[in-house]
Amino acid sequence: MIDPTQGGPAQGNPGQGRAAAGSPTDQRSWIERVPAGYWILGLILLIMPAVAGDFILYQIFGWSFILGIIALSLMFLAGYGGMVSLVQMTVAGLAGYMLAIFGVSAIDTISLGWPWYITIPLALIIAVAFGTLTGWLAVRTEGIYTIMITLAIASAFFYFTRQNYVIFNGFSGFNGVLPPNLFGVDWRAPAAFYYLTLFWAVLAYLVVLYISRAPFGLALQGVRDNPRRMAALGFNVTAHRVAAYSLAALLAAIGGILLTWQSAQISPGTAGIGPVIDILVIAVIGGLRHPIGPFIGAFVFVLLRTFALDALIAVGLSGERFQLLIGIGFLVIVFWSPDGLLGLWEKLKAARRKDPLLDRGGETPGGQR
Repeated sequence: MIDPTQGGPAQGNPGQGRAAAGSPTDQRSWIERVPAGYWILGLILLIMPAVAGDFILYQIFGWSFILGIIALSLMFLAGYGGMVSLVQMTVAGLAGYMLAIFGVSAIDTISLGWPWYITIPLALIIAVAFGTLTGWLAVRTEGIYTIMITLAIASAFFYFTRQNYVIFNGFSGFNGVLPPNLFGVDWRAPAAFYYLTLFWAVLAYLVVLYISRAPFGLALQGVRDNPRRMAALGFNVTAHRVAAYSLAALLAAIGGILLTWQSAQISPGTAGIGPVIDILVIAVIGGLRHPIGPFIGAFVFVLLRTFALDALIAVGLSGERFQLLIGIGFLVIVFWSPDGLLGLWEKLKAARRKDPLLDRGGETPGGQR
């Protein structure tokens, strides 16, 4: 079982790096403090539509950004709060359902057809309220019990939407759920949708990164590490945890709306048990140490999900076993690095910094290890 309280994003002194960067001796602007690699990556992402095809933009990057946002909500809870929640895909699915029910879809006998500027905020509010209520219940448990209660809520939502035809249209769900045609742009066009998902992915990443270094984020990490001490210092442990669930629900809801627009439909299978577990796999593959981890994990997951079937058929195996290939990849990564791909990267950097003559292990000539 994964213990997010070990090796989380705030090892040591969480505010140490921020204090160093913002110290009086550091006269550089924020632009100069951003590593050059980040600017190169940003430039590549901005010019991607000029060099990539529609399938890559829409199916690979668009889907990766959406799953990354939803997995980021799980990473925020698990990495910074020590709470592994399996309800994040359910929150995303609920936001998608609310978008279809209150907005426009092909099922006009159920959809109310309200305008987007009412439908989208209403979908976000309902999804956040649901996530907050789930958090209010889940924070009263710990460890495996938190996982089980959130999994039970996710399972109940799946079966309820599947069996309810009056509101959720049962097994079929809703199709024809399209984004609004704002500024004369077709937001389901590959390039437009790519930039739309990229914008929200970058915004979600920056928000989580900022909050992790803000007083609330530092207090949440303190609650993760030692809730009794934080309570003794006057912090409301339960309130911080429930607030973390609310923020995570907002991120998941944004991802759910984008996911509904991408596929133009929402059904019980969107938030089924399989997708719920997939979000956990994505977060763990990328790593729970840093907000970039979920996006790395989502990109790897989408590549495997998209091309694993063709790879299996090419070697003479049944394409139905693509989930097995994804599972093997997950096990290999977790076996070599419990912190995911980010952990592997840190190990590689540490190995390159070692001096092969001095870091020999054993005892030094002075007798000290």
